[in-house]
Amino acid sequence: MTLDEFKHRFALQPLPEEIKQPMTRSLRQAAVLLALIEQQQELHLILTRRPTHLRAHPGQISFPGGKVEEQDVDFTATALREAFEEIALPKHNVDILGQYPIFNTFTGFAIAPVIGIVKQEFTPILDPGEVEELFTVPLSFLLKPQNRITRYYSRRGSKHLVHFIPYKHYMIWGATAAIIDHFCRQLAD
Repeated sequence: MTLDEFKHRFALQPLPEEIKQPMTRSLRQAAVLLALIEQQQELHLILTRRPTHLRAHPGQISFPGGKVEEQDVDFTATALREAFEEIALPKHNVDILGQYPIFNTFTGFAIAPVIGIVKQEFTPILDPGEVEELFTVPLSFLLKPQNRITRYYSRRGSKHLVHFIPYKHYMIWGATAAIIDHFCRQLAD
């Protein structure tokens, strides 16, 4: 999918009405950036792999993003700040298209997915304390329903739907895969 095709399809799909949800403190607040970048005339989604030495979610695939801090005026500010800190993506190099509703995880996070287009190529500089690797996945791959798997699992007596996206030697799963699935289903409608 090219950037022009994406913008056309995205423009035809209204974001859900509850886009601008206020920050609440009952769950740990976080924001992530669904950063799309054009490579060889095709859009790719930027993803990162967390270092294995981290206590929380070691080695997992994630979006650039993290916890809301006091100075963040909104979720977009959080997502852009974290993307700059983690992968050196300049804030002015991202065209923000919108924000999806808050995604609550059963691990206690309320995640605000912010969608943006990277305007120009940039040189990633990874923060080794937060990111071990940066890679991209073609949006055309993610849009194919057969590449997105869902299964029910039990945790502490409750059933939870868990999403998986195998890509090359990566296993994208959990909240990251669920957010990608929601994003792709909206684009496919």
